[in-house]
Amino acid sequence: MAKRKSRWTEEKIGRYLKEGRGQGELSEYIPWLNVQDFPSNGNVTRINGWKTTRKHEFFSNLERSYFFLLDWSDDVIDIREQFPIDRELTFQIAEEKGISHPIDNISNTIIPMTTDFLITLIKNKSRVYLARTVKPSKDLEEPRIIEKFEIEREYWEKKGIDWGIITEKELPTGLVKNIQWIHKFYFLNSKEDELLALEFLKALNTTKNRQNTKIIQLCNNFDEEYNLEVGTALTYVKYLIARKMIVFNMMEKLDIRKLKIGEITIKGSGGNKIDYISG
Repeated sequence: MAKRKSRWTEEKIGRYLKEGRGQGELSEYIPWLNVQDFPSNGNVTRINGWKTTRKHEFFSNLERSYFFLLDWSDDVIDIREQFPIDRELTFQIAEEKGISHPIDNISNTIIPMTTDFLITLIKNKSRVYLARTVKPSKDLEEPRIIEKFEIEREYWEKKGIDWGIITEKELPTGLVKNIQWIHKFYFLNSKEDELLALEFLKALNTTKNRQNTKIIQLCNNFDEEYNLEVGTALTYVKYLIARKMIVFNMMEKLDIRKLKIGEITIKGSGGNKIDYISG
């Protein structure tokens, strides 16, 4: 698919605003930037969100990994990526600090800055917002990147919203990998599949006295018993994990071939607090 030109003009910004970009919440939110707007670096992705039930736009694997943590967390209720921040205020901040604001050199247009994630979460029964920028740790050595971060930091401070930087060092690798493995199975294809997944959960419960039975063996037996295509029950396992009806130590990378019934909890609580979100 062809990519649009990345040149900025007032006409383009006006068009984005008219399209509703950077506006709305949950399923109604439209990111300011999407993966079709710029030439691909090979790491762009679009993923259906559990909480928002819309496609999310990511420009790096690191952004995608952080998103997995946000979608998994019980505290997070909305995720708005590529969130635009007011360019009149960012330009003012840049001038006050003696920092060059991003400007299109051809059109001389002040380029709107974005924050990678604006997160809404519930903490102590109140709505709280976090602004998070996601960057590889090596980029933090670049003076120009640090300058732009300073504009962003000051912007969110003026708005009274906590801002921070997330690097790969803050991401628990095992948890990210596990969520990635199950993420697209949060929604099954049909009501029949959802009912069969619950039947599989019952089968897990009835074999709990066999603590050393491997779950993959139970999957194979279930596929055969219900005359399902091989691997169907494994899909149900992923669905049940995503829905937190099957719980195990998500911080360690899962090897489904070795996981035993005695190592899981049925319909337990994931306890997914925000420690790995705030950075």
